[in-house]
Amino acid sequence: MKDLRGLNPKKIAIFRALQLGDMLCAIPAIRALKKCLPDSEIILIGLPWAKAFVDRYPMYFSGFIKFPGFPGLPEQEYKPVEFIKFAEHVLAARFDLIIQMQGNGSIVNPMVELFGAKSTAGYFKSGDFCPDKDLYMEYPEGLSEIERHLSLMRYLGVKPDGKMLEFPLKEDENILFDNLVAKYRLNPGDYVVLHPGSRDTTRRWNPEYFANIGDMISKKGYKIVLTGTKEEKKIVREVKGLMNYKPVDLVEKTCLGVLTSLIRNAKMLFSNDTGVSHLASVTKTKSLVIFLNSDPHRWAPLNKRIHHIILPHEARNFKYVLKKTEDILMS
Repeated sequence: MKDLRGLNPKKIAIFRALQLGDMLCAIPAIRALKKCLPDSEIILIGLPWAKAFVDRYPMYFSGFIKFPGFPGLPEQEYKPVEFIKFAEHVLAARFDLIIQMQGNGSIVNPMVELFGAKSTAGYFKSGDFCPDKDLYMEYPEGLSEIERHLSLMRYLGVKPDGKMLEFPLKEDENILFDNLVAKYRLNPGDYVVLHPGSRDTTRRWNPEYFANIGDMISKKGYKIVLTGTKEEKKIVREVKGLMNYKPVDLVEKTCLGVLTSLIRNAKMLFSNDTGVSHLASVTKTKSLVIFLNSDPHRWAPLNKRIHHIILPHEARNFKYVLKKTEDILMS
């Protein structure tokens, strides 16, 4: 175990090539790192989409390097020629420190060692390759994703700076949101956001159940706002077709900033376990999140007072979920 301040790294890379929810859960750790080393550059090595994510956090990140994939990582297709160019770029950057925050390191630790940094740090899995016993901690199981990365910071001598999630908005997104709510007459607190999709299709609850939840909420006088990406369009339209009440269909009509504002002004969010549930944590909006094929200990929001979850065995009991939703809505 070493204190990073003793290494005095001026140029740091964070390797975390994952999706929205994963990135949001890492922000408290990155915030603490920047506070500890305010004069250091922090550059994210991430998936292509994350360039826009980094741009939201100029107070923490100094740059971005696109990761082209690697064998064994499922997030994107591995392209050998692109990977060689990427590796040459990272080598040329001459990082003082690369922190592996991807996962337990069983696949990526040997890869990160190829990047030529003066030091590397992160997680390792017991029995697997550990590049540096002073800078790598054994991957901690049984923690929330936020607390896991804060535990790594503590291991590296970095004092945590709270568990709060952040998602800064841009001025043009505020204008787009104002135009959207005017067009669809969405007043704060008079609508509920239903998000029936998720990137992982095994995390998607029954569309008919979503529709019935939407109808129950509509009967109580709230508008239903359906949201989703292009990839989620099919399931959103299926839910819409199954509803007796007419929802506001905003699939493909919201960027992440507008979606965040939409959730902030909603009465509550009802969704599967996917990135939007973490946006509700950012905005402190009441939520109910369905867990089907993911670990609630790892991914459930930390504030149990306003954020609630449905476990897999509970999700099979529609009447239970309906009652739980009604209780949260009316609280």
